[in-house]
Amino acid sequence: MRIGLITADPGHQLLADTAQLLSPHHEVVAIDPGGHEAGARAPADPGAHAAAPSEDAAGPGELADVYLLKARTPHALALARSLERRGAPVVNSAAATALCQDRTAMADVALRAGLPFAPTRTVASLAGLMAERLPRPVVVKSRHSRRHDLVARVDDAARLRVLGADWADEPVVVQDFTPNDGWDHKLWVIAGRVFAALRRSELAAGGRGPSLPLALDALPPGWLDPVRHVGSVFSLEVYGVDLIDAGRGAPLIVDINAFPGIRGQAGAPEALAALALRTAERGGLTAPRP
Repeated sequence: MRIGLITADPGHQLLADTAQLLSPHHEVVAIDPGGHEAGARAPADPGAHAAAPSEDAAGPGELADVYLLKARTPHALALARSLERRGAPVVNSAAATALCQDRTAMADVALRAGLPFAPTRTVASLAGLMAERLPRPVVVKSRHSRRHDLVARVDDAARLRVLGADWADEPVVVQDFTPNDGWDHKLWVIAGRVFAALRRSELAAGGRGPSLPLALDALPPGWLDPVRHVGSVFSLEVYGVDLIDAGRGAPLIVDINAFPGIRGQAGAPEALAALALRTAERGGLTAPRP
């Protein structure tokens, strides 16, 4: 089998460990889609279609039997769409990956599916939010998820003014702040297999800390059901779900990520390698998309 890794960082722990498992019997090729992750002050819409790369961007020779889409830049999504049109299976699909980059669309899909997702409204720019009166603390996030995007708790107009110095033109989503213990429950799924950790929330005092191991049986009852349901709702095979305890053990989903890092989780590289091979073996290349 030939497995393609769409990533600008083939040395990423999960990908490197997966490639090591596959390479004795299969060919693993890394494909840099070009472009760069958007920076902290780059509000360009990552959901916009970049110009489709040439077929040579997928590397010389025949198409791979499967591609793992680890990058989420516009160039990476354009490359994935190009490969899908040529009939190659991509995990996760370009469409599913792009959906998770738009927090407005993500919230709409999640809430319509009955997932316990934080109610979310969209504001055209942070400057527009600054003109409102906030009756309660809120969480403000960049509408378009990307590296170094805006995620902040806002308790008052003074905090908004501080953020507005750098982010005034940024399209944002707004969620009511839900009191919690300051810990994010990080759950990751690869083809139905769940991995978990605890991490201090970036909104907590002192900011984000290291991830701590979390056994699945230590989760409150019923938390795994919505996490697994996310996969079918969003058509994702590899994804992450961030949850907080909204009180009395009730889960609240605050974010969903396509193909997260899943670092340091025993069994994750094995699960990803098995998924890649199963996807390739289901018939190899699919029929080209119109």
